Formats: sequence, structure tokens, C-alpha cells
Amino acid sequence: MKKTISKLGRIFGLTFLLLIIIGNLFIILSGRYYLYDGIAKTYLRGESGPGIYDLDLFAKTNIQPQKAHFYWKTHPKKNSYGWKPDEIAYHENWGTTAFLVIHKDSILCEKYWGEHNENTVSNSFSASKTILALLVGIALDEGKIKSLDEPVGNYIPEFKMLGRQKITIRHLLQMASGLDWEESGSNPISEAAEGYFTSDLHALVTRQLVVEEPGKHFNYQSGNSQLIGILLAKATKMTLSQYMETRLWKPIGASASAYWSMDQENGIEKSFCCFYATARDYALLGRLLLNKGKWGDKQLISSKFMDELIATPPLKMDEGTPNQRYGLHTWTYLNNGNPVHYFRGFRGQYILTIPKDNLIIVRLGMKREENFEIPDTYKNDANFLKQNQEKIGHSPDVFNYITYGYSIFNKLK
Repeated sequence: MKKTISKLGRIFGLTFLLLIIIGNLFIILSGRYYLYDGIAKTYLRGESGPGIYDLDLFAKTNIQPQKAHFYWKTHPKKNSYGWKPDEIAYHENWGTTAFLVIHKDSILCEKYWGEHNENTVSNSFSASKTILALLVGIALDEGKIKSLDEPVGNYIPEFKMLGRQKITIRHLLQMASGLDWEESGSNPISEAAEGYFTSDLHALVTRQLVVEEPGKHFNYQSGNSQLIGILLAKATKMTLSQYMETRLWKPIGASASAYWSMDQENGIEKSFCCFYATARDYALLGRLLLNKGKWGDKQLISSKFMDELIATPPLKMDEGTPNQRYGLHTWTYLNNGNPVHYFRGFRGQYILTIPKDNLIIVRLGMKREENFEIPDTYKNDANFLKQNQEKIGHSPDVFNYITYGYSIFNKLK
């Protein structure tokens, strides 16, 4: 028996060693050295992938707040809503860490889970993409960018060749660049995974090739957003964080420092993700979107650009339905005539704005549901398609958070 166990142990040990050797050979021969960093910052820490508290794992910038910050009002009945057991269970099941509901600048609900509190900063993931769009609007207003229809090659020399000279800033914002980027949160050898762990983002995004005509097909790619970050730095002659601090973070009266992860010390920001802020300060960005770029008596971003931000251009969608959900790096859920415009992150980071009722809902957390799709059994059901077409491409948890927000609003208004 002991000999059998010993033999099995040797076989297991040799197999494990062989796997390590094969894995190292793959990394070395493929040049995917970022995988070493990815393994160290996930699996060796007991994590299965990127998390919302990864701030100290990477180099970062510090985006300073304004000394005189914006004060949210507190509703007299704040937090008096009686959560139902199934609502609490839903939040806990999907790892919610913060949930805020704000009406006319008054906080109706502010609830946190675990060790997360009003001073905790957490990862925006792709919610930062809408921040980029807002910064593009400011750069456009300032004349730093001449037009959304300018070629990207005007700012990034690598895009003056190989068919990439046709790609415009608008194409990047619409997620219609036609580049060969794989967007996957689970595939460790996808460009999205490499983008999170690489130490050379510029090289990653400028090696992408055109595989389809730009401006025709919606294909969500974080590489487009990273290119926008690089472009903004070139156009403004400032780092992305400096531009964010001076043009947005301080003007909206953020109460705490924000941070942006970088690919390396003295490198560039991971503009496609990885902006860190508190839940209340995320709500300020929602307020700016809700008020169409106006802050007090000052128009920080032109209303014309803000209207374009939420318009949904006619693009080919994989589902064969009209584009009803994506504008310029900004999500729109038509919601049966009560549109919701929002920022969205990989693990269910949502800043939801509902103009009709002057509502802002912020939800931060660890995970989200998969995007809604029409089930195969209903793809030929005209009535079902008509009733559910607006939901396509949105995560069903968004619908629940809107419902919870309205339950709180209707009880406390």
C-alpha cells in the first residue's frame, strides 16, 4: 500500500513538474510574459481573476480632489426603506458592496456591505470608458481635438498605415473600429487579459490590425478605449490623470482622491478600466451625465456633445437587431420610454441615471449577471421579441437595481 501511494506521489509530482515546464515554455515561446504577473496577482493570492480592490497591486496615479467639495443633501427619511429578504439575498448573492439612490441631489439610500464604506475606493473596471468619453467631449470643446471624425492617426502615428488610417475617434467611441481585439474576461491569453497585466499597453494596442471596415459593426473592445486614453494625452499634452483632475475631478467637487492604475511606474494609465473612487464620488459623475454636462451655472461639457453621447448610432449588431444600447462609450437602456443612461463595469459597477425622475443609482460589487439574450425557443416569436428587444445586451441585474431604486424612491419621495 505504501509503495502504491509513493508511486502515485511520484507520478503526481512528475506530472505537476511537466505542466510547469510546458507552461513556462508556452509563456517564453509566445512572448506572453504578462502571464507571470497575472498568475502572481490572482491565483497565488487565492483569486480567480481581477478584483475590485486591486489598487495596490499596480503602479497608480493620484487624482486630487477639490478642497471645497460638493455636498450631497441627506433626505429626512434616508435609509428608512425596509429591504425585503429576497432583495437583500439578491444583493448578497451578487456580491454588492455599495448601493446608493439619489434624487435631486438628496441621498435616499446609502447601504454598504462587508468592510466597504463611504471612504472605500474600488475599481470602476469599464465604467471608466464613459469617463473617457466625457473627457473627449471636454477636449473637443477646448479645441484640443478638432472633430470626432478626425483620423486616430493624427495623434497616434502607428495608425497612419495598414488600413488603420481609416479609423476615426468616433469609431473608437462607438466600439466600431474593426480591429482584431479579443474581449474576454475569462481567457488569460486574450488581449483584454493582457491589457490588465501587461507593462506595455502602448505596444499592445498599436499592434492591432484591421479585420473589418471601421464604422459598421459594433464590437465591444477595451483596446478602443485604451487608444482613446493615449490619444487624449497626445491631444492635451497632459497625462490622462492630470486632464481628469483639472477638467473633471476638481470641477465637480469630488470629496476624495481618485486613482488610476498604470501599466508600470511612469507608464500610462489603464484608461480602458481601473479608475478607483468612492461610491459617492462615482455618483458625482452620474450627476454630470444626468444634467447633460452642466454643473451649477457652468457648462463643463457642451450639451450638444452630451446629446451625441447617449444617441445610439445605426451599427450592425451581432444579434441582428438595431443598436438601441450603445452611444459614445455610454450605455442606454430604453426602458419602455423611460431611458436609463449609464456607466458599466465588468463586475457590475453601475452608475445609472434616469432623467425622467432625476434619479441616480450607484451599485458597486463583485460580479454581475451575463447579458440578456433572446432564448433560442423565442427567436421566432414576434411578440416576445417586441416585448424584450430593448433588454438585449444589458445585464438583467441592471433591471433589478432600477426596480430597487424605484421602490426606494416611491416610498420616500
